[in-house]
Amino acid sequence: MNVSAKIDLGQLSQSLGFALRMSQLSVFEEFYAALGQFGMKPGEFSILYLLSRNPDARQGEIAERLRIKRAHMTKLVSSFDARGLILRRVPDDDRRAVLLRLTPEGEAFVADHAAAFFGYHAAADAGRLSAAERTQLLRLLRKFGGLED
Repeated sequence: MNVSAKIDLGQLSQSLGFALRMSQLSVFEEFYAALGQFGMKPGEFSILYLLSRNPDARQGEIAERLRIKRAHMTKLVSSFDARGLILRRVPDDDRRAVLLRLTPEGEAFVADHAAAFFGYHAAADAGRLSAAERTQLLRLLRKFGGLED
C-alpha cells in the first residue's frame, strides 16, 4: 500500500472539486511523461489546436472559450509569436481585436503532435477505465463543464 493512501481524506473523498483536481493532476502527470519533451503544456497545445481549426479567430474568443484570463492569454500569445508558431493581425474594422493564425511552423507543430496529444492517455487509461467508463466519464465532464454543444 502506498504511504499516502493511509491518510484519511474524510469528506474530501466526497468532494467533486477535490476529485476533479486529483484527476487533473493525474492526467497532467501522464501528459508530461508522454509529451514533456515537446516543451508545451496541455493548455498551450489546446490554444494551437483551436487555431488550427479556427484560423483568424479573435484572441479574446479563444481565451473566453478556454477560460483563460486575458493577461495570461496575452503572455501565451507573445510566447507563441516569439517561437514563430502564430501570426497576430489587428483587423481594420476593429482596432481593439487581435486575430490569430498559425504560421506554417505552427501548423506543422500541431500536425506533428496532435496524435500524441490526443492519444497519450490511451495507454494510461488501460487498467483504470474501460472504454465505456471513459466515454461515460467524458460525457459527464462535458455536461458538468458546459461543453456540450
